[in-house]
Amino acid sequence: MKKPKNYEEAMAQLEQILARIGDQSTPLEETIKLYAQAASIMEICSEKLNNAKLEIEQIQQKVQQQNLLPDEEVL
Repeated sequence: MKKPKNYEEAMAQLEQILARIGDQSTPLEETIKLYAQAASIMEICSEKLNNAKLEIEQIQQKVQQQNLLPDEEVL
């Protein structure tokens, strides 16, 4: 599987992998490989969520700073 470009793509890949893991006809060796792929994708998702959280916090700080300055115009 190729590396996901964004969070939504990563989640779609993760859902596909989990469906294959849950399929009782999937051999054990393949299940183990799929589990490793799922762990890698979950790490990517976590990183993307953490980055989004940091961006939101930075935006909130800017908004708060602008609101504290009475002569500044907020866009």
